[in-house]
Parts: sequence; structure tokens; C-alpha cells
Amino acid sequence: MSWDEITGWIGDRWTDHGGEIIATVVILLGAWVVLVIIKRTVRRWESRIESELYGSGDIADRERGQRLVTIAGVLKIVLSITLWVMVVLTIMAIWGLPMSPFIAVGTTIGVAIGFGAQDLVRDVIAGFLILLEDQYSLGDVVSIAGVTGSVESIQLRSTVLRDLEGNQHFVPNGQIKVASNLTSEFSRVVVDIPVSYETDVDQAMDVVKDEVLALAGDEEWAPRFIREPEVLGVNKLDSSAVDIRVLMTLTPDDRWLVKREFLRRIKNRLDAEGIEIPFDQVVMRMKPEL
Repeated sequence: MSWDEITGWIGDRWTDHGGEIIATVVILLGAWVVLVIIKRTVRRWESRIESELYGSGDIADRERGQRLVTIAGVLKIVLSITLWVMVVLTIMAIWGLPMSPFIAVGTTIGVAIGFGAQDLVRDVIAGFLILLEDQYSLGDVVSIAGVTGSVESIQLRSTVLRDLEGNQHFVPNGQIKVASNLTSEFSRVVVDIPVSYETDVDQAMDVVKDEVLALAGDEEWAPRFIREPEVLGVNKLDSSAVDIRVLMTLTPDDRWLVKREFLRRIKNRLDAEGIEIPFDQVVMRMKPEL
């Protein structure tokens, strides 16, 4: 094919479809410009978050920064996909291409991908909602999907926990049906103190109350108490003990530390007062030989 033939063919195409070509080029350039703006805006946002929040060293700021960066990444992906879908559909409409076959093929592919990656999609959606609703934060102690531990990372795909023994658990977000946050705003410690049936219950309650109030009034431990502790009274008449229930409202991260200290103190105090803490005993009877 000669050069004249090539230019003639191009001229014929331009005459027939010049408007469509110009419109297509303009749409593609416009889409590219919008995509660049989206990426640069998100990148600047992420850089600002990293410098202001991650650089502060505060765990709450780190958690907030991680949540904002993750949400920004999701929005960038969603906006990019939406933009290109609109571009393709607009170009097809300009050129008069039938959309039904493409829609049918796209639907088939979408259904196939949906069945194959439904767990992944469920995990990502659940992770996005967890971040958006701020159900728990970095450093919180939570119980999710049968695992309890401190939150080390919240990702779109999974939540990373570290338990008391140092084990790291990766929990898919789609498997989280109920999330129990053990350190949200405040925590409560409920302790049942058993005393024997021979003990004067009123005296035992006075001793328990005096000891828990002494703990709450200690200069070292007082900042950990949000409210004055309460002795609720006799909670249960067990088979071998009378249980006296104590309720303490504490700062979120101190519940276990305060509980251990109170149990140490109340054990020493009950021993000093001569109040028995019953324990299971086994009585053996020897049957005489005939």
C-alpha cells in the first residue's frame, strides 16, 4: 500500500469518524488527568498523615493514621475503577457499540470472580467497616473469633492480635461476628471472695470493704480507679463457701494489674483476721473388713 493510499484511507476515516475520534481522545486525556489528580491528592494526604500522626509516637495517633491511610487507599481504588468504567461506557456510546454483549460477559466474569473470591470480598468489606466504625483501636485488648489479645494491626484483610503468651494471631475480618473490646473507655473487675460458712458474713464484708477502699486510696493505685469500689454483698451460697462480690471500675489497661494486687492484699488480710478461705477437701472413709 502506497503512502497516498494510506493517507487517503486515514482521510476517509477522519471524514467519517472525526468527531468520535476527537471525543475519544478528549475523554481519555480527561480521565488520565482526573486519575493523576486523585493519586496525587491521596499521596499528599497519606504523606501528611504519616508526618503528623505516625511521627507523634502516640499509639492513638498511630491507630488513627493507619485507619485514615487504609480508607484513603480504598477510596482511591474505588474512584479509579468507577472512573474507567464510566470512560469505557462513554466511549462505547460515542462509537455506537452495542453494550449488551459486554454487559453479559462482564456479568459472567463478575459472578465467577464473586464465587471464587467471596471470602476475600467479605473480609475486605468487614475490614473497611471496622475501620470506619472504629470498633477497636491499636493497643486495645479484644476478644474476636475465639481469640483474645492486644490489637497490633488493623488491615482490610485481617486483624492482627498478640496474646499474653506472645503468640501472634491473624484473624480474617469476615470471621468476626462479635467483637468484644475489653479496654474501651473503662473496665470493670468483678471479684468473688469466698469465706467459710463458719465465718461471720457481716464481719467478712466489713474486712473486704476496708481492704478494697484501702487499695483505692493508696497513692500508687488511686489513679487507676475511675469510681470508688463497691462491695455488692453476698453473691452466692456455694457448696462449701459464701461468696462476697466486689466491683471495681478502672482505667482500661489496669484491670488485670489491679485485680492481682487486690487478691494478694485480701488474702493476707483474711489470714491476719483469722477468716478462713475454704478449699475443696476430699474425705476418705475406710470400709471395715468383714
